[in-house]
Amino acid sequence: MTHLSGPARATYVRNMFARIARRYDVMNRLMSAGQDGAWRRAVIEAAALRAGARILDVATGTGDMLIEALKRHPGASAVGSDFTLEMMQAGQDKAGAQRIRWCAADALHLPFTDGSFDAVTSGFGVRNFIDRMAAFREQWRVLKPGGRVVCLEISKPPRNLLRPFFLLYFNHLVPIVGGIISGQRDAYRYLPQSVNEFLTPDELKAAMEHAGLREVRYRRLMLGTVAIHTGIR
Repeated sequence: MTHLSGPARATYVRNMFARIARRYDVMNRLMSAGQDGAWRRAVIEAAALRAGARILDVATGTGDMLIEALKRHPGASAVGSDFTLEMMQAGQDKAGAQRIRWCAADALHLPFTDGSFDAVTSGFGVRNFIDRMAAFREQWRVLKPGGRVVCLEISKPPRNLLRPFFLLYFNHLVPIVGGIISGQRDAYRYLPQSVNEFLTPDELKAAMEHAGLREVRYRRLMLGTVAIHTGIR
């Protein structure tokens, strides 16, 4: 799956998420040991939203990031974009999702004018983009000066005593459990493969900087297996 590139990979990713949309949230809770909610809260805190802010969540999936944003900032205006309609449809009946403006869009060609948003977030989406640099340039473009891009992603852990256990869990157990719960084992084989080929936190930081973001920094969570990157336009 991860050997695919360009439009072929984009099509595969779209179809894969369409197949697992209804079980996606359950698997997120299981894979993160219930910590994914805390990570999203950390993303929204890092976004530093002010009263009446406009926030865009790219590759929003079922909308959990924006639901959290609206809980913490009820006066915000929230837009979620994704190119998999089935994922957004799976999220629209959630409590708190009614205030989200859902938008079918390619992360490489966002249908918004320059400087439209105070913050742009993403959760577990960047590694699936076929052109990560172009995606960050688009996020920079639609961001207001002084606004923030905040990216939450799974990360290969640093080389320490825990790394072998994480790799065993992620590369072998996750596909088995994901296949049982979703009925789509190939989707949960793709997940660890996509992480294994993904950028290191330092490489992702450099990509954000090359896209025009400044003061880019990151922090690791969950024993180094998750990273939150923040950059400012």
